[in-house]
Parts: sequence; C-alpha cells; structure tokens
Amino acid sequence: MFASISGRSVIVTGGTRGIGKGIAKCFLRAGCNVLVTGRDESVGEAAVEELSSLGGEVLFLHADVSRKEDCHQMADYAIKQFGGIDVLCANAGIFPTSKLAEMSEDDLDRVMSVNFSGTVYSVIACKDALEKSGRGRVILTSSITGVVTGFPGWSHYGASKAAQLGFMRTAAMELAPSGVTVNAVLPGNIATEGLDGLGEGYLRQMTEAIPQGRLGDVEDIGNASLFFAADEAAYITGQALIIDGGQILPESMEALQEM
Repeated sequence: MFASISGRSVIVTGGTRGIGKGIAKCFLRAGCNVLVTGRDESVGEAAVEELSSLGGEVLFLHADVSRKEDCHQMADYAIKQFGGIDVLCANAGIFPTSKLAEMSEDDLDRVMSVNFSGTVYSVIACKDALEKSGRGRVILTSSITGVVTGFPGWSHYGASKAAQLGFMRTAAMELAPSGVTVNAVLPGNIATEGLDGLGEGYLRQMTEAIPQGRLGDVEDIGNASLFFAADEAAYITGQALIIDGGQILPESMEALQEM
C-alpha cells in the first residue's frame, strides 16, 4: 500500500479537458486539492462542476501557460487558496496538424510556446513553493510522438514533446538537492475529445496498432502521475514512463498480425 497523499496541493495545467481532466480526477479521488487551469472560462467552469464531487477541493483559474506572467499568477493563486504547492502536473498542450510544406512561422511558434515554453514557465513559477513543500513533484505530460515515434503533420508537436524531456533531465538535477523530483509521462493513443473529429476509420486504425487492442483512458495517465507523486517514488527523478498499451513494441503491422 502506498502512503496517502490526501490534502496535498496540486496544479494541473490544461486540466479542464482530455488527459489533464483525467489527471485531475485521479488526484481528487486521492483526496488532494486541485487547481486546474485553461484558456476557456466556460469549459473550466463545466470541468469544476463535473469534478467537484470526487474528493478534495477543485478550483479553476483562467491561464495561458505560454505567458510567463499567467504562470506566476497560477502559482500565487494555488499558494493563496491551498497554502502551498506540492505537485505540478505540467500538462497543457496543443496538437494542430501542419506538414512541413505548409508550416508557417506562427504554426511553429504557437506549438513551441504552449507545449515547451509553457512547461518551462510553469516549473519556474512553482519552483520555490515546490522546494518549500519538502515533497515537491513535477510531472510533465510529454508524448511518444517526437520522443519515440513520428507522425506526418506533427513535426512541430513532436519537437516540442522531445524538448520537454531535454528540459526535464537538467531541471531534475537542479531541483534534486531540495528533494523535488521531475519526471514525465509519455502517452500513446488516448481516448479524448481531441480525437472526436478524426473519424471512425482513423480510430479503428489506431486501435489496431495497439497490442492491447484498445485506446488508453485518460485515467491511465492520471494513475501514472499519481505514482510519480507518491512518497514511494521519491527516489525516482529525470525519468520518462511510456503509457501506450504496447503501441511502440511491434516492428511492423505484420508483427501484430502474428499475434
């Protein structure tokens, strides 16, 4: 049995939908107090209403992590409401499609500013409070895309996710003396609202590429995040955990057919 983390203060950036909301659910069920952030007020309010009956206290703050000032406001708000910050789940991210022949400067800058700079700004803003916690945890939501695999149209997205891991390793070293750990979860294909418009055929192909025969659930990522936040994971830092149902294992579709 793991020691309880009930009562701890958690920030989940991009926590109003998709994987972020799944992460928030898991921490709330564990009795934590959770601040979710996002850029859409109505979506944020709906998320809080949905999550409010799960356990600890849940609050929403409008914030754009690509703006350093917003990240500092987020940290200040969590400290004011919950008395500190024990866990930062730097989850906010976007994944627009743009092949190289069509990619504009704005396309690249926006993805990097949210997915990579937003991660860095969030950690910087929460750093002092995490160190004061004595049990500080940073959990980044990266991806198998860009780190292990590639997909046409997502070169900028993949680059941003790989950049997170480059940041993670040195950040883990810098924060290690204060006992703060920095780790990452790398989701494969997870069933979220973001897949709704991709069509039945695409979803079927994705599912067929996974040895377990199913898309991941957002709470699969949330449970892995809970593990990294646990006291029992205090000696794990600078590590990346792939959560993909075995998606990256087959060397070809033929390998899957052989199953």
